Amino acid sequence: MLPIPSVSVCLPVYNGERFLAETIRSVLDQTYRDFELVVLDNGSTDQSGSIARSFADPRVRIERNRETLPQADNWNRVVELARGPLIKVVCADDLLHPRCLELQVAPMDSDPGLAVVAARRHMIDEQSRVIVPRRGLKGLIGVHTGVEVARRVVRSGSNPIGESNNVLFRRDDFFTVGGWKTDRANVMDIDLWLRLLQLGDFLGLPETLAAFRISSDSISSHSDEELYTQQRMLIEEIGDSPYFQVRGIDLAVGRALAPAGRARRRALYTLSKVASRGNGA
Repeated sequence: MLPIPSVSVCLPVYNGERFLAETIRSVLDQTYRDFELVVLDNGSTDQSGSIARSFADPRVRIERNRETLPQADNWNRVVELARGPLIKVVCADDLLHPRCLELQVAPMDSDPGLAVVAARRHMIDEQSRVIVPRRGLKGLIGVHTGVEVARRVVRSGSNPIGESNNVLFRRDDFFTVGGWKTDRANVMDIDLWLRLLQLGDFLGLPETLAAFRISSDSISSHSDEELYTQQRMLIEEIGDSPYFQVRGIDLAVGRALAPAGRARRRALYTLSKVASRGNGA
């Protein structure tokens, strides 16, 4: 049995052969070395398993589900399999900057009061070209309380923190708050971040340390209506929370800005599709 690593990078994959090798390489190229990479094959029928097994690195551990699980259940399972006290979940088509773990682990180690550390991320297309640089964390750079973050989230009408690949959190906290919610598949990330922030503070780093891929076959590209509906419901729920103490003005601004956030998201997917067609994809 290998020593327990400081960090577990969790990579759930289902039929992700197209980008999986590039994603795994971006994890293994980290300047911070004390981590394990847990790849959980969710019953893939393509070459995802073979691609993962092709990496001869002792930090890579490959697991496979006997049957294909719903996304939230699969993501909960991969965190259960992790051994490190710090967790990062990376989708099978996203990328990490080489210094991502280095710059995120250090503040978590030095400040036990931090529950979530996030960084900005690039939006990339199917050819890994940056289509929107340095996205996210508007008004959230530096240390903030959970209440401050919740108000910013509500006012944005969307998810200003970002997805799982640009966030680091504590494994114990994850299980304390109940993990990914199975009934919130389209807002799993921001829902979890806000529950974690009831246990500690938030740190937003100014560096861009990850890349989120906008592709035609991603889950997000096919669930715009469900995503928009669940985001609106989550904003209302946060607004009613006695813990976060969201002000009426925050909620009013968030309601007004939600359609604009939806339009920006649609524009990103359109831009990625246009770029892919222009490349002959």
